[in-house]
Amino acid sequence: MCFAEWEEGSPWSPLHVERGFQVEDSVVTVFAMTSGPVLIVDQESRGADQIAGSLGLGLEGAFLSKIHRMPVDALLVVCPEHIRTLTSEGQYSKDRLRSRIQQVTSRPLREMVANEISGAGIPRAAAEKMVLEQLEALAPKFASERNIHIVVAGSEAGKFSAAFHGWVTGPTGSMSVSRKIETR
Repeated sequence: MCFAEWEEGSPWSPLHVERGFQVEDSVVTVFAMTSGPVLIVDQESRGADQIAGSLGLGLEGAFLSKIHRMPVDALLVVCPEHIRTLTSEGQYSKDRLRSRIQQVTSRPLREMVANEISGAGIPRAAAEKMVLEQLEALAPKFASERNIHIVVAGSEAGKFSAAFHGWVTGPTGSMSVSRKIETR
């Protein structure tokens, strides 16, 4: 899939600037994804933290909802109407959005133990060796806020953002790559 970031409609630095390029550079980024776009529809939230919370919950299913703290990338595509809600109370930075995503997706480890509903997650034998405090410890969805890539794109009408779930990041997986487009 290929789409352009709507830089003019964004209150934030474009993705390529975050990745070390100059504002005037034309850059393409390749992102290994396992699904998407997955729609994140919220037409009701009126507060910045509310819409940021909905965007975070929309990323909960990346890889699998029971799997947290994995080095998995996600690309969040925020639509212009959601941007207007995010900035309705003042500036809402990408870093604040990433932090909010980690906050609303944090779950106790006990919810990630393999069970009769799903065999995925923390093996039961490993969970039995954990003390209660460990099982109650909150784990955010992503291993790092750096795994959450954010761009603005889409039409001005409609409160439909989207998520692209990535693949495992790092030596055993893949990494998104950005390259400057050279014109002659």
